[in-house]
Amino acid sequence: RETRLRVVLRVRPLTCTETRRGDRRVVHSLGDGAVQVSAARHDATFGFSAVFDAGASQEAVFEGSGMRQLVEMAMDGFSCTVFAFGQTGSGKTYTLMGPLTQSETQPATPALLGLMQRSFAYLLEQIQSRGSELALSASYLEIYNEQVRDLLSSGPPCALPLRWSKTRGFYVENQLSVDFESLEAIVSLLLQGSQRRRTSAHALNRHSSRSHALLTIHIGSRAVSTCPALGRGPSACPSKQGTLCFVDLAGSERVKETGSSGELSMEANSINRSLLALGHCISLLAKPRGKWTHIPYRDSKLTRLLARSLGGSGITLMVACISPSSHCLSETLSTLHYASRARRVTTRP
Repeated sequence: RETRLRVVLRVRPLTCTETRRGDRRVVHSLGDGAVQVSAARHDATFGFSAVFDAGASQEAVFEGSGMRQLVEMAMDGFSCTVFAFGQTGSGKTYTLMGPLTQSETQPATPALLGLMQRSFAYLLEQIQSRGSELALSASYLEIYNEQVRDLLSSGPPCALPLRWSKTRGFYVENQLSVDFESLEAIVSLLLQGSQRRRTSAHALNRHSSRSHALLTIHIGSRAVSTCPALGRGPSACPSKQGTLCFVDLAGSERVKETGSSGELSMEANSINRSLLALGHCISLLAKPRGKWTHIPYRDSKLTRLLARSLGGSGITLMVACISPSSHCLSETLSTLHYASRARRVTTRP
């Protein structure tokens, strides 16, 4: 049956810089999934599936966002996606991964682990408790300046072609997929790929992501078995192939605010163009199905890769991240309106 995109909101704490500057807190949680923006000439209330304020822990976000159900549905053969969206420096990567300073030699403390590591642990726990025989593999890529690059392959990242087929939809050709069986193995792949991702520092963020990153967990039947209940032999037994995709979108940014120039400015323009294309697709998808005309997925590589998640047969969770600072009011309102439109998008899993 049709299902709406689940949209949750996370409001990060004020940073030291914002506090020293004397910024006011203009975003307030009202409870029951409602949030209010109170500022001069701006007084608006928005509703979401859940709102996590500045004091919410990483565990609270995992438990309250619906990630457990998403993992279980991926195990049952559905295509599931979670993506984090918001202004640069709003806490997207922290929500998904945890502290940026973590590495294999310096792991993050358990309380600070993000949605990704917690989902990996829950997935492996469920496989063990169900006694399931499932094959697990992971692929990890980034979209940098409209080039798709593999983050797990050896050597310098090179551009990979993006193809389309009737059976698979849009897919990346020659993308490396790595098998794993343990939590340590998949966390190692995550950290290895993340360290190869393009980041830079600017006025709003010391570790600004300069690319969109997509890590996909492929979950499939390990071996074909006989299906006596269906009267079928080994070759005719249906198998389930589910996916769990984590999308860390680069943050929207205004060059005037970040002080970017040269290469940073070009990267920002590329990021903003792809986010604009994504927003345009979401606006069209939010209309009733009978009023759809053409959804321009081909306008960017990001929208091509998210086509199935947004308007196809997938189940999608969107985590919108915002700053409560009065200095970021314009970008915060933009994110809230964007996320509100996304709540009206429906898919057919």
